[in-house]
Amino acid sequence: MPVHRRFRNRVRIGPVEVGTYYDGRGREMHTAACTAPRCGFSADYHDRSAAELAARTHRCAA
Repeated sequence: MPVHRRFRNRVRIGPVEVGTYYDGRGREMHTAACTAPRCGFSADYHDRSAAELAARTHRCAA
């Protein structure tokens, strides 16, 4: 069964978008995902600051 996440508080830092959502257990999580074609970078974090740091330091290989 696919996971449907409702992102809120989204911000774009370069090609990376950072968004906040609640996981299946009700915990607040933050994700950073690159929107560049063929990049494929995405990661989940417990802290918003960690997700934003990942977005600021991400370098696309594509």
